[in-house]
Amino acid sequence: MQTPYVIIDLDIVETKFRELSEALHSTELCYAVKANPGKPVIERLAALGASFDVASVPEIDLVLSCGVEPARISFGNTIKKQRDIAYAAQQGITRFTVDTMSELHKVLAEAPQAEVCVRLFHDCEGADWPLSKKFGCGFADAKKILIAAGNAGCTTGISFHVGSQQRNLDAWLAPLQLCQQLITEVSRETVAPEFVNLGGGYPGSYLDDTPHISVYGDAIRKSLHDVFGSNTPRLMAEPGRYLVADAGTLHTEVVLVSDRDIDARRWVYVDCGVFGGLAETLGESIRYRLHTEHDASAPASQIVLAGPTCDSADIIYDKAGYFLPDALQVGEVIRIASTGAYTTSYSAIGFNGFAPLAQGYINIVAMKEPAV
Repeated sequence: MQTPYVIIDLDIVETKFRELSEALHSTELCYAVKANPGKPVIERLAALGASFDVASVPEIDLVLSCGVEPARISFGNTIKKQRDIAYAAQQGITRFTVDTMSELHKVLAEAPQAEVCVRLFHDCEGADWPLSKKFGCGFADAKKILIAAGNAGCTTGISFHVGSQQRNLDAWLAPLQLCQQLITEVSRETVAPEFVNLGGGYPGSYLDDTPHISVYGDAIRKSLHDVFGSNTPRLMAEPGRYLVADAGTLHTEVVLVSDRDIDARRWVYVDCGVFGGLAETLGESIRYRLHTEHDASAPASQIVLAGPTCDSADIIYDKAGYFLPDALQVGEVIRIASTGAYTTSYSAIGFNGFAPLAQGYINIVAMKEPAV
């Protein structure tokens, strides 16, 4: 396989799913397909008993083609064409997420018996990849939507997202407190929301260390107990990054090592850049671990790492202070660890003529037993 490409170890995907299932026991795990939509990934997770969070009709078709029952699919995108809602309902999907009254009206028109999840806004403090105000509504809007959905005969619930690659173990506490308050107030006027979706945020292993997932699980369970006591609602979560990031290794070839008088640092250009699958390095938010064939003790110096395209934005790392071996040569391969999430799915289609990032798999074996 020619570079650049990602290799996914499906056994690691399985291990991560089992670890998260244990850490968040009694929680339905809905894999966020956008993180890595590779069919072998979907098939392995389906065999383990996962549910799936989808954002579009093609993702719906992909998951259904892997033999997943519609009851295990949640249409979690809050921005949906009405005809796509209709299509999902025709396939038997009943779970939809909304954050505006107008989106609820579209869902009720096409799927009047839907299970409606209302997404709360969260500021994502403590996350390496925070989300914007594109998603979620405030408390007052959430209350109105939940009451309207309940009065329409829908089962309802509440979701939030604490931001991707969340480092703050207590990040789930404040939104859970809002969920509890919403459940209390909504139940005075209509049927009470039945479930809470804990969203994502569970981290991959990048340059900066994060606690083991069991530590996250302990913190989240403590927050749940502090908020709900013994009356915890039905729980869901939407992991993406955690399940697939560490399963992937991206192989990229050194195209040029440049020493120029405009910068004291070497510039190392590789054949996979920001537009080829490393979009999460924008702003140097996600800092991957880099490996070469040279011994770690070999002399190294600070570099700037950049992609191959004729676009000045295609700079992977400039300010993060990366070092690579002085012996690194053109034609050698840099292995970028924990690149199983948001790489192939972010890869541009033919920008500057470069092909999309390829993906291969190892350890494609039948499951012995489901995890849930």
